[in-house]
Amino acid sequence: MGFKSDIEIAQESTMTPITEIAKKAGIDDKYLEQYGKYKAKIDYNLLKESDAPNGKLVLVTAINPTPAGEGKTTTTVGLADGLQKLGKNVMVALREPSLGPVFGVKGGAAGGGYAQVVPMEDINLHFTGDFHAIGAANNLLAAMIDNHIYQGNALNIDPRKITWRRCVDMNDRQLRNVVDGLGGKANGTPREDGYDITVASEIMAVLCLARDIDDLKKRLASIIVGYTYGNSQEQRPVTAGDLNAQGAMCALLKDALKPNLVQTLEHVPAIVHGGPFANIAHGCNSVIATKMALKLGDYAITEAGFGADLGAEKFLDIKCRMAGLTPSAVVIVATVRALKYNGGVPKDQLNHENLEALEKGLPNLLQHVGNIKNVYGLPCVVAINAFPTDTKAELDLVEAKCKELGVNVALSEVWAKGGEGGIALAQEVIRLVEEPSEFHYAYELEGSIEDKLNQIVKKIYHGNGVVLTANAKKQAKELEALGFGNCPICVAKTQYSFTDDQNKLGAPKDFEVTVRNLKISAGAGFIVALTGEIMTMPGLPKKPAAERIDVDSTGKISGLF
Repeated sequence: MGFKSDIEIAQESTMTPITEIAKKAGIDDKYLEQYGKYKAKIDYNLLKESDAPNGKLVLVTAINPTPAGEGKTTTTVGLADGLQKLGKNVMVALREPSLGPVFGVKGGAAGGGYAQVVPMEDINLHFTGDFHAIGAANNLLAAMIDNHIYQGNALNIDPRKITWRRCVDMNDRQLRNVVDGLGGKANGTPREDGYDITVASEIMAVLCLARDIDDLKKRLASIIVGYTYGNSQEQRPVTAGDLNAQGAMCALLKDALKPNLVQTLEHVPAIVHGGPFANIAHGCNSVIATKMALKLGDYAITEAGFGADLGAEKFLDIKCRMAGLTPSAVVIVATVRALKYNGGVPKDQLNHENLEALEKGLPNLLQHVGNIKNVYGLPCVVAINAFPTDTKAELDLVEAKCKELGVNVALSEVWAKGGEGGIALAQEVIRLVEEPSEFHYAYELEGSIEDKLNQIVKKIYHGNGVVLTANAKKQAKELEALGFGNCPICVAKTQYSFTDDQNKLGAPKDFEVTVRNLKISAGAGFIVALTGEIMTMPGLPKKPAAERIDVDSTGKISGLF
Protein backbone atom coordinates (compact mmCIF):
# COMPACT_ATOMS: atom_id res chain seq x y z
CA MET A 1 0.00 0.00 0.00
CA GLY A 2 1.52 3.36 -1.06
CA PHE A 3 1.76 6.61 0.86
CA LYS A 4 -1.49 8.58 0.96
CA SER A 5 -1.54 12.36 0.89
CA ASP A 6 -3.54 14.37 3.41
CA ILE A 7 -6.18 15.21 0.83
CA GLU A 8 -6.55 11.55 -0.21
CA ILE A 9 -7.05 10.53 3.44
CA ALA A 10 -9.62 13.29 3.89
CA GLN A 11 -11.47 12.41 0.67
CA GLU A 12 -11.67 8.74 1.65
CA SER A 13 -13.09 9.53 5.10
CA THR A 14 -16.76 9.17 5.96
CA MET A 15 -18.12 12.40 7.36
CA THR A 16 -21.09 12.63 9.69
CA PRO A 17 -23.82 15.14 8.71
CA ILE A 18 -23.18 18.43 10.47
CA THR A 19 -26.60 18.27 12.14
CA GLU A 20 -25.42 15.16 14.00
CA ILE A 21 -22.14 16.82 14.96
CA ALA A 22 -24.13 19.76 16.33
CA LYS A 23 -26.29 17.40 18.42
CA LYS A 24 -23.15 15.73 19.74
CA ALA A 25 -21.83 19.16 20.78
CA GLY A 26 -25.13 20.07 22.42
CA ILE A 27 -25.98 22.81 19.92
CA ASP A 28 -29.72 23.37 19.56
CA ASP A 29 -31.08 23.52 15.99
CA LYS A 30 -32.14 27.14 16.46
CA TYR A 31 -28.46 28.17 16.62
CA LEU A 32 -27.40 26.19 13.52
CA GLU A 33 -27.15 27.69 10.01
CA GLN A 34 -26.14 24.98 7.53
CA TYR A 35 -23.70 25.60 4.68
CA GLY A 36 -24.30 22.36 2.82
CA LYS A 37 -24.25 18.94 4.45
CA TYR A 38 -20.96 19.04 6.35
CA LYS A 39 -20.41 22.57 7.60
CA ALA A 40 -22.49 25.17 9.39
CA LYS A 41 -22.37 28.46 11.23
CA ILE A 42 -23.32 28.79 14.90
CA ASP A 43 -25.39 31.79 15.96
CA TYR A 44 -23.36 33.85 18.43
CA ASN A 45 -26.48 34.25 20.60
CA LEU A 46 -25.74 30.75 21.90
CA LEU A 47 -23.09 32.35 24.11
CA LYS A 48 -25.52 34.86 25.63
CA GLU A 49 -28.19 32.28 26.25
CA SER A 50 -26.10 29.36 27.55
CA ASP A 51 -25.70 28.89 31.29
CA ALA A 52 -23.35 25.90 30.92
CA PRO A 53 -20.13 26.04 32.98
CA ASN A 54 -16.85 26.58 31.13
CA GLY A 55 -14.62 23.62 30.40
CA LYS A 56 -10.83 23.48 30.68
CA LEU A 57 -8.90 25.57 28.13
CA VAL A 58 -5.80 23.90 26.66
CA LEU A 59 -3.45 25.87 24.41
CA VAL A 60 -1.29 24.10 21.83
CA THR A 61 1.84 25.95 20.74
CA ALA A 62 5.27 24.98 19.41
CA ILE A 63 8.94 25.65 18.98
CA ASN A 64 10.03 28.09 16.26
CA PRO A 65 9.03 26.64 12.87
CA THR A 66 11.64 25.13 10.55
CA PRO A 67 11.54 23.59 7.06
CA ALA A 68 11.49 20.21 8.87
CA GLY A 69 7.94 20.88 10.14
CA GLU A 70 6.40 20.70 13.61
CA GLY A 71 2.74 19.67 13.16
CA LYS A 72 0.96 21.97 15.61
CA THR A 73 -2.51 21.76 14.02
CA THR A 74 -2.12 18.00 13.50
CA THR A 75 -1.25 17.60 17.18
CA THR A 76 -4.17 19.82 18.25
CA VAL A 77 -6.64 17.70 16.29
CA GLY A 78 -5.04 14.42 17.36
CA LEU A 79 -5.09 15.47 21.03
CA ALA A 80 -8.84 16.15 20.79
CA ASP A 81 -9.37 12.77 19.11
CA GLY A 82 -7.30 11.12 21.87
CA LEU A 83 -9.37 12.78 24.60
CA GLN A 84 -12.52 11.53 22.91
CA LYS A 85 -11.12 7.99 22.91
CA LEU A 86 -10.69 8.33 26.67
CA GLY A 87 -14.40 9.20 26.96
CA LYS A 88 -14.02 12.95 27.37
CA ASN A 89 -16.40 15.60 26.03
CA VAL A 90 -14.08 17.71 23.90
CA MET A 91 -14.21 20.59 21.40
CA VAL A 92 -11.54 21.88 19.02
CA ALA A 93 -11.14 25.60 18.21
CA LEU A 94 -8.85 26.43 15.26
CA ARG A 95 -8.11 29.28 12.86
CA GLU A 96 -9.25 29.33 9.24
CA PRO A 97 -6.48 28.94 6.63
CA SER A 98 -5.56 31.89 4.41
CA LEU A 99 -5.39 31.36 0.65
CA GLY A 100 -1.92 32.96 0.73
CA PRO A 101 -0.11 30.01 2.38
CA VAL A 102 -2.42 27.46 0.68
CA PHE A 103 -1.13 28.59 -2.73
CA GLY A 104 2.29 29.63 -1.43
CA VAL A 105 4.69 27.57 0.71
CA LYS A 106 2.64 25.65 3.28
CA GLY A 107 -0.21 24.24 1.23
CA GLY A 108 -3.32 23.20 3.17
CA ALA A 109 -3.65 23.95 6.88
CA ALA A 110 -6.33 21.65 8.28
CA GLY A 111 -4.03 19.20 10.08
CA GLY A 112 -2.46 16.16 8.48
CA GLY A 113 -2.58 12.39 8.06
CA TYR A 114 -5.26 10.86 10.26
CA ALA A 115 -5.54 13.98 12.44
CA GLN A 116 -7.42 16.45 10.26
CA VAL A 117 -10.51 18.62 10.28
CA VAL A 118 -12.85 18.01 7.36
CA PRO A 119 -14.06 18.82 4.73
CA MET A 120 -10.45 19.91 4.27
CA GLU A 121 -10.88 21.15 0.69
CA ASP A 122 -13.69 23.50 1.73
CA ILE A 123 -11.83 24.69 4.83
CA ASN A 124 -8.74 25.50 2.77
CA LEU A 125 -10.58 27.06 -0.20
CA HIS A 126 -13.13 29.82 0.53
CA PHE A 127 -14.88 27.84 3.33
CA THR A 128 -17.96 29.90 4.33
CA GLY A 129 -16.70 33.18 2.87
CA ASP A 130 -15.50 34.82 6.09
CA PHE A 131 -12.22 36.07 4.62
CA HIS A 132 -14.02 37.52 1.61
CA ALA A 133 -16.34 39.43 3.95
CA ILE A 134 -13.36 40.75 5.91
CA GLY A 135 -11.66 41.86 2.69
CA ALA A 136 -14.86 43.53 1.49
CA ALA A 137 -15.26 45.46 4.76
CA ASN A 138 -11.60 46.48 4.69
CA ASN A 139 -11.81 47.72 1.11
CA LEU A 140 -15.17 49.44 1.62
CA LEU A 141 -13.46 51.56 4.28
CA ALA A 142 -10.56 52.28 1.90
CA ALA A 143 -13.01 53.35 -0.81
CA MET A 144 -14.88 55.61 1.62
CA ILE A 145 -11.64 57.32 2.67
CA ASP A 146 -10.67 58.19 -0.90
CA ASN A 147 -14.21 59.12 -1.84
CA HIS A 148 -14.38 61.49 1.13
CA ILE A 149 -11.23 63.26 -0.09
CA TYR A 150 -12.57 63.36 -3.66
CA GLN A 151 -15.90 64.85 -2.50
CA GLY A 152 -14.29 67.84 -0.81
CA ASN A 153 -12.47 66.41 2.24
CA ALA A 154 -14.61 67.94 4.99
CA LEU A 155 -12.59 66.05 7.61
CA ASN A 156 -9.34 67.64 6.35
CA ILE A 157 -7.62 64.24 5.87
CA ASP A 158 -4.00 64.53 4.77
CA PRO A 159 -3.58 61.99 1.90
CA ARG A 160 0.09 61.63 2.87
CA LYS A 161 -0.93 60.45 6.34
CA ILE A 162 -3.51 57.80 5.43
CA THR A 163 -2.57 54.64 7.35
CA TRP A 164 -5.38 52.40 6.07
CA ARG A 165 -4.34 50.02 3.27
CA ARG A 166 -6.38 47.85 0.97
CA CYS A 167 -6.15 44.06 1.29
CA VAL A 168 -6.43 40.82 -0.64
CA ASP A 169 -6.20 37.23 0.62
CA MET A 170 -3.25 36.24 -1.53
CA ASN A 171 0.54 36.42 -1.39
CA ASP A 172 1.29 39.18 -3.92
CA ARG A 173 4.48 41.22 -3.46
CA GLN A 174 3.56 43.33 -6.51
CA LEU A 175 0.87 45.03 -4.45
CA ARG A 176 2.98 46.00 -1.43
CA ASN A 177 3.43 49.52 -2.72
CA VAL A 178 1.26 51.06 -5.43
CA VAL A 179 0.22 54.49 -6.73
CA ASP A 180 -3.51 54.83 -7.37
CA GLY A 181 -5.99 57.51 -8.33
CA LEU A 182 -4.22 58.08 -11.67
CA GLY A 183 -5.96 59.17 -14.87
CA GLY A 184 -7.19 62.65 -14.09
CA LYS A 185 -9.51 64.32 -11.58
CA ALA A 186 -12.53 62.13 -12.41
CA ASN A 187 -10.59 59.05 -11.26
CA GLY A 188 -9.68 60.19 -7.77
CA THR A 189 -6.73 61.85 -6.09
CA PRO A 190 -3.33 60.32 -6.92
CA ARG A 191 -1.48 59.03 -3.87
CA GLU A 192 0.87 56.32 -2.69
CA ASP A 193 -1.01 53.31 -1.37
CA GLY A 194 -0.48 49.60 -0.76
CA TYR A 195 -2.05 46.26 0.06
CA ASP A 196 -1.80 43.93 3.06
CA ILE A 197 -2.80 40.27 3.04
CA THR A 198 -6.31 39.93 4.52
CA VAL A 199 -5.08 38.11 7.63
CA ALA A 200 -3.01 41.21 8.51
CA SER A 201 -6.00 43.56 8.19
CA GLU A 202 -7.12 45.18 11.43
CA ILE A 203 -10.63 44.04 10.47
CA MET A 204 -9.45 40.45 10.99
CA ALA A 205 -8.12 41.32 14.46
CA VAL A 206 -11.30 43.24 15.31
CA LEU A 207 -13.54 40.34 14.24
CA CYS A 208 -11.47 37.87 16.27
CA LEU A 209 -11.48 39.99 19.44
CA ALA A 210 -15.10 41.22 19.35
CA ARG A 211 -17.43 39.87 22.06
CA ASP A 212 -20.62 40.33 20.05
CA ILE A 213 -22.07 42.39 17.20
CA ASP A 214 -22.38 45.55 19.32
CA ASP A 215 -18.75 45.28 20.38
CA LEU A 216 -17.81 44.61 16.75
CA LYS A 217 -19.49 47.83 15.60
CA LYS A 218 -17.88 49.84 18.40
CA ARG A 219 -14.43 48.49 17.51
CA LEU A 220 -14.94 49.17 13.81
CA ALA A 221 -15.86 52.79 14.56
CA SER A 222 -12.63 53.19 16.60
CA ILE A 223 -10.30 52.17 13.73
CA ILE A 224 -7.88 54.99 12.91
CA VAL A 225 -7.50 55.39 9.14
CA GLY A 226 -5.21 58.42 8.98
CA TYR A 227 -4.54 61.91 10.30
CA THR A 228 -5.54 65.45 9.45
CA TYR A 229 -3.29 68.14 8.00
CA GLY A 230 -0.99 69.94 10.44
CA ASN A 231 2.14 69.34 12.46
CA SER A 232 2.29 66.62 15.12
CA GLN A 233 0.70 68.94 17.69
CA GLU A 234 -2.13 70.10 15.41
CA GLN A 235 -3.06 66.90 13.58
CA ARG A 236 -5.74 64.59 14.94
CA PRO A 237 -6.61 61.00 14.11
CA VAL A 238 -9.48 60.26 11.73
CA THR A 239 -11.55 57.16 12.44
CA ALA A 240 -13.93 54.91 10.54
CA GLY A 241 -16.61 56.37 12.81
CA ASP A 242 -15.80 59.86 11.52
CA LEU A 243 -16.58 58.52 8.03
CA ASN A 244 -19.80 56.84 9.25
CA ALA A 245 -18.47 53.57 7.84
CA GLN A 246 -19.01 51.23 10.81
CA GLY A 247 -22.65 50.38 10.09
CA ALA A 248 -22.06 49.22 6.50
CA MET A 249 -18.87 47.39 7.50
CA CYS A 250 -20.73 45.59 10.27
CA ALA A 251 -23.46 44.61 7.81
CA LEU A 252 -20.82 42.94 5.65
CA LEU A 253 -19.41 41.13 8.70
CA LYS A 254 -22.56 40.05 10.54
CA ASP A 255 -22.41 36.47 9.22
CA ALA A 256 -18.61 36.28 9.30
CA LEU A 257 -18.81 36.92 13.06
CA LYS A 258 -20.61 33.58 13.50
CA PRO A 259 -18.18 30.67 14.16
CA ASN A 260 -18.01 27.75 11.72
CA LEU A 261 -18.72 24.17 12.82
CA VAL A 262 -16.99 21.20 11.17
CA GLN A 263 -15.55 17.90 12.48
CA THR A 264 -12.34 15.92 12.81
CA LEU A 265 -11.85 12.65 10.93
CA GLU A 266 -12.99 10.95 14.15
CA HIS A 267 -16.08 13.19 14.38
CA VAL A 268 -15.00 15.44 17.24
CA PRO A 269 -16.88 18.76 16.86
CA ALA A 270 -14.48 21.47 15.66
CA ILE A 271 -15.02 25.23 15.50
CA VAL A 272 -12.87 26.88 12.82
CA HIS A 273 -13.08 30.68 12.86
CA GLY A 274 -10.86 33.67 12.12
CA GLY A 275 -7.30 33.53 10.89
CA PRO A 276 -4.80 36.27 11.81
CA PHE A 277 -1.17 35.27 11.22
CA ALA A 278 0.98 35.24 14.36
CA ASN A 279 4.07 36.80 12.76
CA ILE A 280 2.27 39.94 11.51
CA ALA A 281 -0.92 39.87 13.62
CA HIS A 282 -2.09 38.27 16.89
CA GLY A 283 -2.31 34.68 15.64
CA CYS A 284 -5.41 33.31 17.42
CA ASN A 285 -8.90 32.21 16.42
CA SER A 286 -11.85 34.32 17.50
CA VAL A 287 -12.77 35.02 21.12
CA ILE A 288 -16.34 33.98 20.30
CA ALA A 289 -15.14 30.61 18.94
CA THR A 290 -12.96 29.91 21.97
CA LYS A 291 -15.67 30.89 24.45
CA MET A 292 -18.19 28.77 22.54
CA ALA A 293 -15.84 25.75 22.65
CA LEU A 294 -15.49 26.27 26.43
CA LYS A 295 -19.29 26.29 26.84
CA LEU A 296 -19.80 23.18 24.71
CA GLY A 297 -16.97 20.94 25.91
CA ASP A 298 -15.35 19.84 29.17
CA TYR A 299 -12.08 20.35 27.30
CA ALA A 300 -11.52 23.08 24.69
CA ILE A 301 -8.36 22.50 22.67
CA THR A 302 -7.09 25.53 20.76
CA GLU A 303 -3.85 26.60 19.10
CA ALA A 304 -1.90 29.79 18.48
CA GLY A 305 0.19 30.40 15.36
CA PHE A 306 3.92 29.77 14.85
CA GLY A 307 6.24 29.42 17.86
CA ALA A 308 5.36 30.20 21.48
CA ASP A 309 7.36 33.46 21.25
CA LEU A 310 4.72 34.75 18.81
CA GLY A 311 1.36 32.96 18.90
CA ALA A 312 1.38 31.86 22.54
CA GLU A 313 2.74 35.21 23.76
CA LYS A 314 -0.05 37.06 21.94
CA PHE A 315 -2.69 34.53 22.99
CA LEU A 316 -1.70 34.98 26.62
CA ASP A 317 -0.83 38.69 26.74
CA ILE A 318 -3.46 40.02 24.31
CA LYS A 319 -6.34 37.60 23.81
CA CYS A 320 -6.55 36.18 27.34
CA ARG A 321 -6.17 39.66 28.84
CA MET A 322 -8.95 41.14 26.65
CA ALA A 323 -11.33 38.18 26.90
CA GLY A 324 -10.74 37.20 30.53
CA LEU A 325 -9.52 33.70 29.61
CA THR A 326 -7.23 31.52 31.73
CA PRO A 327 -5.64 28.42 30.18
CA SER A 328 -5.45 25.31 32.35
CA ALA A 329 -2.48 23.79 30.50
CA VAL A 330 -0.19 24.31 27.52
CA VAL A 331 1.13 21.77 25.00
CA ILE A 332 4.42 22.62 23.28
CA VAL A 333 4.92 20.71 20.03
CA ALA A 334 8.36 19.79 18.71
CA THR A 335 9.96 17.25 16.43
CA VAL A 336 13.36 15.65 16.77
CA ARG A 337 14.00 16.63 13.16
CA ALA A 338 13.27 20.31 13.79
CA LEU A 339 15.48 20.34 16.89
CA LYS A 340 18.37 18.86 14.91
CA TYR A 341 17.81 21.54 12.27
CA ASN A 342 18.10 24.14 15.04
CA GLY A 343 21.36 22.40 15.95
CA GLY A 344 22.82 23.01 12.50
CA VAL A 345 21.90 19.87 10.52
CA PRO A 346 20.89 20.52 6.86
CA LYS A 347 17.35 19.49 5.91
CA ASP A 348 18.54 16.61 3.69
CA GLN A 349 20.45 15.00 6.58
CA LEU A 350 17.78 15.08 9.28
CA ASN A 351 16.88 11.40 8.94
CA HIS A 352 20.16 10.29 10.54
CA GLU A 353 20.69 10.02 14.30
CA ASN A 354 22.73 12.98 15.55
CA LEU A 355 22.71 13.40 19.32
CA GLU A 356 25.28 16.20 19.25
CA ALA A 357 23.15 18.36 16.92
CA LEU A 358 20.01 17.49 18.89
CA GLU A 359 21.65 18.71 22.09
CA LYS A 360 22.65 21.95 20.33
CA GLY A 361 19.08 22.48 19.09
CA LEU A 362 17.30 21.60 22.33
CA PRO A 363 17.75 25.06 23.92
CA ASN A 364 15.11 26.37 21.50
CA LEU A 365 12.53 23.99 22.97
CA LEU A 366 13.73 24.46 26.53
CA GLN A 367 13.46 28.24 26.29
CA HIS A 368 9.84 28.00 25.17
CA VAL A 369 9.15 25.53 27.99
CA GLY A 370 10.80 27.82 30.53
CA ASN A 371 8.76 30.81 29.32
CA ILE A 372 5.44 28.99 29.71
CA LYS A 373 6.32 27.63 33.16
CA ASN A 374 8.25 30.51 34.67
CA VAL A 375 7.01 33.68 32.93
CA TYR A 376 3.32 32.73 32.61
CA GLY A 377 3.09 30.24 35.50
CA LEU A 378 1.26 27.58 33.49
CA PRO A 379 1.71 23.78 33.57
CA CYS A 380 2.88 22.35 30.26
CA VAL A 381 3.80 19.15 28.45
CA VAL A 382 6.09 18.68 25.46
CA ALA A 383 4.50 16.71 22.60
CA ILE A 384 7.07 15.11 20.33
CA ASN A 385 5.42 14.72 16.94
CA ALA A 386 6.84 11.33 15.96
CA PHE A 387 8.68 10.54 12.73
CA PRO A 388 9.77 6.99 11.73
CA THR A 389 13.40 8.18 11.65
CA ASP A 390 13.43 9.22 15.34
CA THR A 391 15.70 6.93 17.36
CA LYS A 392 15.23 5.84 20.99
CA ALA A 393 18.44 7.61 22.00
CA GLU A 394 17.17 10.89 20.50
CA LEU A 395 13.76 10.61 22.15
CA ASP A 396 15.37 9.72 25.49
CA LEU A 397 17.61 12.80 25.30
CA VAL A 398 14.64 15.12 24.72
CA GLU A 399 12.77 13.54 27.61
CA ALA A 400 15.74 13.82 29.97
CA LYS A 401 16.34 17.51 29.21
CA CYS A 402 12.66 18.39 29.66
CA LYS A 403 12.46 16.51 32.96
CA GLU A 404 15.30 18.67 34.24
CA LEU A 405 12.78 21.55 33.94
CA GLY A 406 10.04 19.50 35.61
CA VAL A 407 8.12 18.93 32.38
CA ASN A 408 6.98 15.59 31.02
CA VAL A 409 7.26 14.51 27.38
CA ALA A 410 4.56 12.60 25.48
CA LEU A 411 5.14 10.92 22.14
CA SER A 412 2.44 11.95 19.67
CA GLU A 413 1.73 9.54 16.80
CA VAL A 414 -1.49 11.17 15.67
CA TRP A 415 -0.44 11.72 12.03
CA ALA A 416 -0.20 7.94 11.48
CA LYS A 417 -2.69 6.67 14.06
CA GLY A 418 -5.23 9.44 14.68
CA GLY A 419 -6.71 9.56 18.17
CA GLU A 420 -5.13 6.25 19.15
CA GLY A 421 -1.73 7.88 18.67
CA GLY A 422 -2.75 10.81 20.91
CA ILE A 423 -3.82 8.87 23.99
CA ALA A 424 -0.51 9.27 25.86
CA LEU A 425 -0.61 13.03 25.28
CA ALA A 426 -4.29 13.18 26.24
CA GLN A 427 -3.61 11.37 29.51
CA GLU A 428 -0.90 13.87 30.44
CA VAL A 429 -3.20 16.80 29.55
CA ILE A 430 -5.97 15.35 31.75
CA ARG A 431 -3.47 15.24 34.62
CA LEU A 432 -2.05 18.71 33.96
CA VAL A 433 -5.34 20.62 33.86
CA GLU A 434 -6.01 19.60 37.46
CA GLU A 435 -2.67 20.98 38.67
CA PRO A 436 -2.85 24.26 40.59
CA SER A 437 -1.34 27.17 38.68
CA GLU A 438 -1.08 30.93 38.95
CA PHE A 439 -1.38 32.49 35.50
CA HIS A 440 0.18 35.91 35.00
CA TYR A 441 1.08 38.06 32.00
CA ALA A 442 4.59 38.75 30.73
CA TYR A 443 4.07 42.49 31.25
CA GLU A 444 1.58 44.89 32.78
CA LEU A 445 -0.07 47.60 30.70
CA GLU A 446 1.21 50.51 32.76
CA GLY A 447 4.47 52.11 31.65
CA SER A 448 5.78 53.34 28.33
CA ILE A 449 5.53 51.53 25.00
CA GLU A 450 9.31 51.06 25.07
CA ASP A 451 9.13 49.54 28.56
CA LYS A 452 6.61 46.93 27.42
CA LEU A 453 8.69 46.10 24.35
CA ASN A 454 11.77 45.70 26.53
CA GLN A 455 9.92 43.26 28.79
CA ILE A 456 8.83 41.12 25.82
CA VAL A 457 12.36 41.05 24.38
CA LYS A 458 14.01 40.28 27.72
CA LYS A 459 11.48 37.85 29.21
CA ILE A 460 10.23 36.00 26.13
CA TYR A 461 13.03 36.30 23.53
CA HIS A 462 15.83 36.42 26.17
CA GLY A 463 17.57 39.29 24.39
CA ASN A 464 19.22 42.38 25.82
CA GLY A 465 16.39 44.74 24.94
CA VAL A 466 14.69 46.73 22.21
CA VAL A 467 16.10 49.45 19.97
CA LEU A 468 13.64 51.96 18.53
CA THR A 469 14.61 53.70 15.31
CA ALA A 470 14.24 57.48 15.25
CA ASN A 471 10.94 57.04 13.40
CA ALA A 472 9.65 54.52 15.96
CA LYS A 473 10.64 56.78 18.86
CA LYS A 474 8.66 59.62 17.33
CA GLN A 475 5.66 57.33 16.77
CA ALA A 476 5.83 56.04 20.37
CA LYS A 477 5.79 59.60 21.68
CA GLU A 478 2.82 60.51 19.46
CA LEU A 479 0.84 57.38 20.41
CA GLU A 480 1.41 58.00 24.10
CA ALA A 481 0.28 61.61 23.66
CA LEU A 482 -2.92 60.36 22.00
CA GLY A 483 -3.64 58.14 25.03
CA PHE A 484 -2.61 54.76 23.61
CA GLY A 485 0.40 54.18 25.86
CA ASN A 486 -1.31 51.52 27.98
CA CYS A 487 -2.33 49.25 25.09
CA PRO A 488 -0.81 45.75 24.82
CA ILE A 489 1.85 45.21 22.15
CA CYS A 490 1.53 42.96 19.09
CA VAL A 491 5.07 42.34 17.83
CA ALA A 492 5.40 41.66 14.09
CA LYS A 493 8.55 39.54 13.89
CA THR A 494 10.07 36.66 11.94
CA GLN A 495 8.66 33.34 13.10
CA TYR A 496 11.92 31.47 12.52
CA SER A 497 13.93 32.92 15.39
CA PHE A 498 13.63 34.41 18.87
CA THR A 499 15.43 37.41 17.33
CA ASP A 500 14.44 39.70 14.45
CA ASP A 501 16.94 37.85 12.21
CA GLN A 502 15.47 34.65 10.75
CA ASN A 503 18.93 33.09 10.36
CA LYS A 504 19.69 33.00 14.11
CA LEU A 505 18.37 29.59 15.11
CA GLY A 506 18.31 27.83 18.47
CA ALA A 507 18.26 30.11 21.51
CA PRO A 508 20.55 33.07 20.73
CA LYS A 509 21.87 35.39 23.44
CA ASP A 510 23.21 38.97 23.53
CA PHE A 511 21.02 40.43 20.81
CA GLU A 512 18.72 43.41 20.45
CA VAL A 513 15.44 43.65 18.55
CA THR A 514 15.03 46.72 16.36
CA VAL A 515 11.54 48.21 16.02
CA ARG A 516 11.25 50.34 12.86
CA ASN A 517 7.56 51.21 12.95
CA LEU A 518 4.78 51.50 15.54
CA LYS A 519 1.13 51.60 14.50
CA ILE A 520 -2.00 51.76 16.61
CA SER A 521 -4.77 49.30 15.85
CA ALA A 522 -7.33 51.21 17.90
CA GLY A 523 -10.24 48.94 16.97
CA ALA A 524 -8.33 45.82 17.97
CA GLY A 525 -6.98 47.62 21.02
CA PHE A 526 -3.25 46.97 20.57
CA ILE A 527 -0.12 48.56 19.14
CA VAL A 528 1.63 46.77 16.28
CA ALA A 529 5.44 46.91 16.43
CA LEU A 530 7.13 46.03 13.13
CA THR A 531 10.63 44.60 13.50
CA GLY A 532 13.40 43.53 11.16
CA GLU A 533 12.32 42.84 7.58
CA ILE A 534 8.82 41.59 8.42
CA MET A 535 6.19 42.50 5.81
CA THR A 536 2.41 42.55 6.00
CA MET A 537 2.11 41.31 2.41
CA PRO A 538 4.04 38.07 1.73
CA GLY A 539 5.22 36.98 -1.71
CA LEU A 540 4.93 33.64 -3.48
CA PRO A 541 7.99 31.31 -3.48
CA LYS A 542 9.90 30.23 -6.58
CA LYS A 543 7.76 27.07 -6.83
CA PRO A 544 4.31 28.01 -5.42
CA ALA A 545 2.09 25.25 -4.04
CA ALA A 546 -0.49 26.53 -6.56
CA GLU A 547 1.46 24.78 -9.33
CA ARG A 548 0.61 21.38 -7.77
CA ILE A 549 -3.10 22.01 -7.16
CA ASP A 550 -5.62 20.76 -9.72
CA VAL A 551 -9.21 19.56 -10.11
CA ASP A 552 -10.45 16.77 -12.39
CA SER A 553 -13.62 16.51 -14.48
CA THR A 554 -15.56 15.08 -11.52
CA GLY A 555 -14.63 18.06 -9.32
CA LYS A 556 -12.12 16.11 -7.22
CA ILE A 557 -9.27 18.35 -6.02
CA SER A 558 -5.66 17.17 -5.80
CA GLY A 559 -2.44 18.73 -4.56
CA LEU A 560 -3.70 20.27 -1.30
CA PHE A 561 -1.07 18.19 0.55
